[in-house]
Amino acid sequence: MMGLKKLTALVLMSLSLTVTAHAIAPGEALSDPQLEARARALSAELRCLVCQNQSIDDSDAELARDLRHLVRDRLQAGETDDEIRTAVVARYGEFVLFRPQFGGHTFLLWMTPLIILFLGGFWAYRLLRNPPSKPIE
Repeated sequence: MMGLKKLTALVLMSLSLTVTAHAIAPGEALSDPQLEARARALSAELRCLVCQNQSIDDSDAELARDLRHLVRDRLQAGETDDEIRTAVVARYGEFVLFRPQFGGHTFLLWMTPLIILFLGGFWAYRLLRNPPSKPIE
């Protein structure tokens, strides 16, 4: 039987060998390494609208492939990263961004975790400050 230390080492070694799989076909990559690096960085920021929990870089969906081509075409045309992001958001909406911009329309999205944390802390403070009295027996 395998010892716990050996099993732990085996699991850690296998986890260290995992690599993120990208859905980019060999013909999609740009020949310029700097442009390809920018394309990969942009693709990691954009959500696949079909998969929704994957970036367009990781998704095999046809729409993700089309978005990857769009990003690369615009990079080759000389557009900046901000111009590309703006164009994609204009076409598909802000949902396509993994990190939407902070603004009036996304205020609740960004502030909800803080509001919940504050309310939970307030509730815990009140509960610890005034513990419920013991029931009468």
